[in-house]
This record gives sequence, C-alpha cells and structure tokens, in this order.
Amino acid sequence: MTFANQRAAGLLFFIVGSVALIEGYFVFRDRVAALPFISGWLLFAFMLLLTAYNSRKKLPFLPLGSSEGWLQLHIYLGLLTVVLFGVHIAFRPPMGWFDSILAALYVGVTVSGLFGWFVSRAIPKRITTRGGEVLFDRIPAVRHSIHQRAEELALKSVPEGKSTTIADFYVKHLEEFFRSPQNRLKHLFEISSPLQRRLYQISDLNRFLNERERVVMDQIAELVRQKDGLDYHYSLQFTLKAWLFAHIPLTYGLLIFSLVHIVIVYAYSGGAR
Repeated sequence: MTFANQRAAGLLFFIVGSVALIEGYFVFRDRVAALPFISGWLLFAFMLLLTAYNSRKKLPFLPLGSSEGWLQLHIYLGLLTVVLFGVHIAFRPPMGWFDSILAALYVGVTVSGLFGWFVSRAIPKRITTRGGEVLFDRIPAVRHSIHQRAEELALKSVPEGKSTTIADFYVKHLEEFFRSPQNRLKHLFEISSPLQRRLYQISDLNRFLNERERVVMDQIAELVRQKDGLDYHYSLQFTLKAWLFAHIPLTYGLLIFSLVHIVIVYAYSGGAR
C-alpha cells in the first residue's frame, strides 16, 4: 500500500472510529452501567498496541508488516484514543489527585506524540536545505575540527600580520562560538540574525586589516558559516531525538498508573459486575 493510501485509510479509520465511539457513548451511557469498564479496557488495550510499535522498531527482521504501516497505525490509533479517553471520563475533568495525575500523564503522552509527529515530518525536509546531512554522532568531531582550524588561523595571523587584532577579535567574539553548539532554539525557528551579526562584525573589522590579514579573516568567516550550518544540523537532529526522551518515559509511566488504576477500580467496585 502506498503512503498516500495508508494515510487515507488511517484518516478514514479515525473518522469512522470517532463517530462510532461518540455515538455509542450517547446511546448507551444510560443503558449500560458497565460502559466505563468497557471503555477503560478498550483504552488500555489500545495503549498496549501503541506501545508495541516501539518493540516493532527493535525487531525489524520479523514479518510483522512494514514499519511505515505500523507508524500510520500508531498515529491514527493514538488520535482515536483521544476520543476514547473523553468517552471513558464521560467528557468531564478528572476528580481526585490520582485520576488527575493519570490524566496529566495521558495528556503528556499525547502532546509529546503530536510534537514528535510534527517534527518527524517537518525537520528532515529542512535538514536537506543546509547542505549534506552530517551524522549526529559525527557532529562533535566535525565541530572540533572547525574549532581547531579557526584557532590555527587566528594564531597564524599574529606573526604574518605583525598584529594581534585578529587574535584579540577571535578570543573576544568567536572562541566560545566555535567551542560549543550555539543558538539551538533560534536554529529551530529559522532565526539567522546571530550569523548575520557575526558576519557583520567580521566585515566591520576588515576595514582595519591589511591585505594579508583580510585573507585570513575571509577564511575564518567561511569557517563561521560552516560552524553555523553544523549547529543548525545539531539543533534539528537533537530535537528529532530528544522528544522521545519525554514520550517514552511518559508512556511507560502511563501504563504503570493505568494498571494501578485498574486494580483500585476493581478493589473498590463492591463486587459489581
């Protein structure tokens, strides 16, 4: 099945499922006393199925369908649980501290999942606009290489230009920039003003340099552009990885609290069927 067909099928599944859940709730809420139990077990089963997607990614060799198909199921089934969660709590805010924590965990999982869905669609396209992609694990080594080259050029300028102007400028304005990742949030929102400001400072300094010093400064300016592009890749790739560090722990926290919730419900249901 093509991606477009998978998306269309997923959207149809979400719409039909949502209508069925909402219609079923309003039809049976006064007729079936066990409706909260039924919706609760269904919601828990859906959460287990959604969690299975993480296991599927770790077992790609098993004939369990394509990863893209599992992803589409994960997305649209996750959206359907939003409607099912509303049905389960009867579209009312939770009561009590335990139920409030459980609801907060569910909201955290849902919001982090939607954020991950957005960035996994938007960021890969943006990465390709700033040159070839650098593997995330290789970025520190490339950063160190650029930093080392910029430092060598700054030191080299002292005997060649018989002046410490470039070296002083490097220490004051560029040392920290080359040493570590910069402007993570601004790169995420495509704000290029920090790069333009540094290039303007370099251009302004060129007025006070001789010909040989300008050649060195032009090389440093090119390294500034390379480092800024590397920071851009780092910011976007870090975001692609970091959201999982919130989504996965919240998911397992939700499952644990859900199990405790089930035990409490049945322990205090007074033997009701």
